[in-house]
Amino acid sequence: MTNNTIKVNLEQRSYDIIVGNNLGENLQNFLRNQKYSKIIILTDSNLDKLYNPYLKDLFKIDFEYVVVEAGEKTKSFGVLEKVCEEILQKNIDRSTLLVAFGGGVIGDLTGFVASILLRGIDFIQIPTSLLAMVDSSVGGKTAINAQVGKNLIGSFYQPKLVLCDLEFLKTLPVREFQNGYAEVVKYGLIFDKSFFNYLQKNYLSFFDYNQEVLTSVVKRCCEIKAHIVAVDERESSSSGLRAILNFGHTFGHVLEAYFNYSNTLLHGEAVAIGMVMASKMSCNFNMLSSEHYQEIVEHFHKTGFTIDLKKFAKDWSINQLIIHLYKDKKVENKNLVFILLSEIGKAIVKKDVDVSEFEKVVKEFL
Repeated sequence: MTNNTIKVNLEQRSYDIIVGNNLGENLQNFLRNQKYSKIIILTDSNLDKLYNPYLKDLFKIDFEYVVVEAGEKTKSFGVLEKVCEEILQKNIDRSTLLVAFGGGVIGDLTGFVASILLRGIDFIQIPTSLLAMVDSSVGGKTAINAQVGKNLIGSFYQPKLVLCDLEFLKTLPVREFQNGYAEVVKYGLIFDKSFFNYLQKNYLSFFDYNQEVLTSVVKRCCEIKAHIVAVDERESSSSGLRAILNFGHTFGHVLEAYFNYSNTLLHGEAVAIGMVMASKMSCNFNMLSSEHYQEIVEHFHKTGFTIDLKKFAKDWSINQLIIHLYKDKKVENKNLVFILLSEIGKAIVKKDVDVSEFEKVVKEFL
């Protein structure tokens, strides 16, 4: 058993993120100290088939299951109501533990359910995708989607533990693994140039599932996010430090919404394009050098991302993109807010951006 522990320092809401392989002993130690009356695992239909025996071996004590369909459409009011009713029928109390076992969709849904059932019960995250390990499982953002946009209904609610077992990455489809890598690169671009340089040198080993590189990368991502969340837990304003985690997401969410959150464009794929677009906007504002911009573009190209929007659709409606843009959570009083770069490793919140700047960038990619 090898592991690395990162503490998210939030006073009484502090918790550990454990990164490693075969983390059953870490889970047993946590459960022994907590004395939960009941454990309920929320997972999706795909993972239920794959990992049912694993979970029994991992927990070594009785637990109950709630299984939902896999996919982004699970983050809905209808599923939220169904899941809450199903859990309540299991005679839960305030000392019940919910377990999010899955990717970002399951983590977001489980966290939100935990935050509202009995006005709040404990939950832990066992993320099974790279995207969830480095991003959505850490930081306490929970949500479901609304008809008008993604993650618009939710709460800030911290887990009690995050277990990042790297064994799951071996069974992750290649596209899903690459999907998570976009969020990995983001941490280097917004916060840590030396980490970006490390990725430049080691990305081939990373995609070859080299254990040492995987551990180092996932741990560093969690360290950066833990630091940012500890400083600005609730994204107190769009100018707070946590806002920089949205780098690439304003553009990315617009692209996801354009395709109705379908598999045409996965979240990480959209964010990768969004980060390149945000980098281009940074150049347009004379904030980021063209050399750094080219370095960013080349890294996404050599790690297999498609940046050309024409490869996803032949005819694009810029007006439709703008409609989606104004539904973004970061819009303040109809003023556009973008996270931009002044250099690799340093992000800046840019407020009051005119929509013409958005149009200018989009046209360069069409």
